[in-house]
Amino acid sequence: MSSDKKALIQPRTLKGFRDFLPALALPREEMIDKARRVFRSYGFVPIDTPALEYSEILLGKGGDEADKQMYRFQDHGGRDVALRFDLTIPFARFAAQHLHNLGTPFKRYHIGPVWRGENTQHGRYREFCQCDFDTIGTGANNADIETGLVIHDLMVALGFERFAIHVNNRRILNGLLEQLQLGAKATQVLRALDKLQKIGEEKVAQEMQEGAGLTPDQARLILEVVQLKGDNAAILDQLQTRLSTCEGAMQGIADLRQLQTSFSALGIPTERLQIDVSIARGLDYYTGTVYETLLGDLPGIGSVCSGGRYDNLAELYTKQHLPGVGASLGLDRLLAAMEELGLIAATAGNTAQILITCFEAQASVNFLALGRRLRQADLNTELYPEATGLGKQLKYADRKGFSIALIGGPDELAKGVWQVKHLREGTSTEVADADLIDYLKRVLSHP
Repeated sequence: MSSDKKALIQPRTLKGFRDFLPALALPREEMIDKARRVFRSYGFVPIDTPALEYSEILLGKGGDEADKQMYRFQDHGGRDVALRFDLTIPFARFAAQHLHNLGTPFKRYHIGPVWRGENTQHGRYREFCQCDFDTIGTGANNADIETGLVIHDLMVALGFERFAIHVNNRRILNGLLEQLQLGAKATQVLRALDKLQKIGEEKVAQEMQEGAGLTPDQARLILEVVQLKGDNAAILDQLQTRLSTCEGAMQGIADLRQLQTSFSALGIPTERLQIDVSIARGLDYYTGTVYETLLGDLPGIGSVCSGGRYDNLAELYTKQHLPGVGASLGLDRLLAAMEELGLIAATAGNTAQILITCFEAQASVNFLALGRRLRQADLNTELYPEATGLGKQLKYADRKGFSIALIGGPDELAKGVWQVKHLREGTSTEVADADLIDYLKRVLSHP
């Protein structure tokens, strides 16, 4: 090989990682903006934490499976570090480190990437963005109820109408296991239950027997309880009858009943809240109400907003009691769902509605000046950079999805007018320069 030639590096991405082209990056940003507005409407404030943490901060907090999926290595200083696998554990560390200055209750939201070395599947990646909100420093059930309301408002703000927030309480499951004298095996049983929607009743029963040592009758009874049918009130009534001797379970039932009645009193459609005793949430740190949100039009994609109450997590880092509750919006999974449901506009790869064509190079200052005027009037405008054939520029405008192209040749500039080409309709209108901004605002406000 000659010295002036270099071998080209193959452009490629790692398995489980992906690039975002404008057609997806723009709706993704819009989703984040909408989520941010919902969070702020409830009084949540933004924070950020490092992508890298000391491994001891992260290990053992989400269970064995989370530890296996962690990207862990030694940095250049020989420190044992890992990439965060969620935003909740770093928040618990953050709270222990800073809440003496911030005070409680503290309501935060955090939007950022996390990393998990898990098997990839539709809508799941090894690097993905989480969009978390939490309230820490209170054990009040009102914070749990508000968490459910935030999830509801997030889904509505993102344009979804058919969805259901499935809720349970870990105290109920723990009470059931205590009643069966299986409290010592809670972790294995709950992890098996967390797979119920994915692998089905028979395989979960098998896993509980083989992995946790349950008898067939114990596995059958647990599966019978977690799959109780009926409306929300009926399910809670059945649980109250079955678990009446377990104080912890009764508290969990009371919390869910208050959640249900609050949603009803606030006018939330009944079908958007579902008491679901099978919801376990596999992470070990949950202690109370847990949430999973499923799309009515695409349930197979899994939960798109999940979370729950964790009363003991921050105590790993501080002696101060810092109970918390929160949830995480699965942005990338929701984006995949929106793609599949056709909810992303074909023209989503553009940020401007107006293209100024460049008719003559010597008149470029006129086009630059017009672009500046339009942007100062809050009209997003792009200027085609080259004085090339008009047909090529209009073809570019069609491909990018512009609504309007502005054309100013020598005759138009001499007369002080612009040709306004409506690209979707294929029509043109001559508009005086002095009237252009008012005209564009009027037509663009009524697409």
